Amino acid sequence: MAHAAEVFPAIERAPGVRYTALVPNLAGLTRAREAKVEEIAIFAAASETFSRRNINQSIHESLATYKAVCDEARAAGLPVRGYLSTCFGCPFEGGVQPSKVAEISARLLELGVYEIALSDTIGIAHPGQVPEVVGETGRRVPLSKLALHLHDTRGTALVNVLAGLQLGITTFDASAGGLGGCPYAPGAAGNLATEDLLYMLDGLGIETGVRLDAVMNASVALEPMLGHPLPSRVVQAARCSPTRSRRP
Repeated sequence: MAHAAEVFPAIERAPGVRYTALVPNLAGLTRAREAKVEEIAIFAAASETFSRRNINQSIHESLATYKAVCDEARAAGLPVRGYLSTCFGCPFEGGVQPSKVAEISARLLELGVYEIALSDTIGIAHPGQVPEVVGETGRRVPLSKLALHLHDTRGTALVNVLAGLQLGITTFDASAGGLGGCPYAPGAAGNLATEDLLYMLDGLGIETGVRLDAVMNASVALEPMLGHPLPSRVVQAARCSPTRSRRP
């Protein structure tokens, strides 16, 4: 986030793509507007300790801050997406009650966010939890306004996507090559790899409008800058495949 103001002017923007930035406070919103961001995202937490570690505010304080951010963003015509961390477990507190996730999700909706990404910050979720958390939250927030943001620490991200699909969730966050993580989530792996998600959705016959081979090529282009192999299983498998089809 420290270099976002330098990154945005260097982006060659493509039609149909939303260029978004995380905004923790009003100062961040000012910087985002100066960078000509088209959408912003706020990020609360479902556990007190993670909220204090991540943004140095309690849950109550963060929601007060985000009300001011949302009010100003909407006045400026900027859509706001909400992320809710630690919905399936906290690295500091352990289990998180689905009722707490539902309560804070409803409060984020009241602030004016158009969508809430229920986030498995440390990659602890399993498909037995997803119906419970989504079901409880769905009683207070329309399913059309819920998304899942999954990390693949324990290799369960894709099966959690499948559980979400069966419940009616249609929006899932992913990252090129499986990059990502959080310095305040000890041991957490990167986000669900976009390639892995696309491979499964393609197999299910679900149209995404995203080309798997193009995403793979973009991810592989990033790899030399990282200093480590990409986590994406689909990218790894393509390199070992005896055929060259779809191989980056």
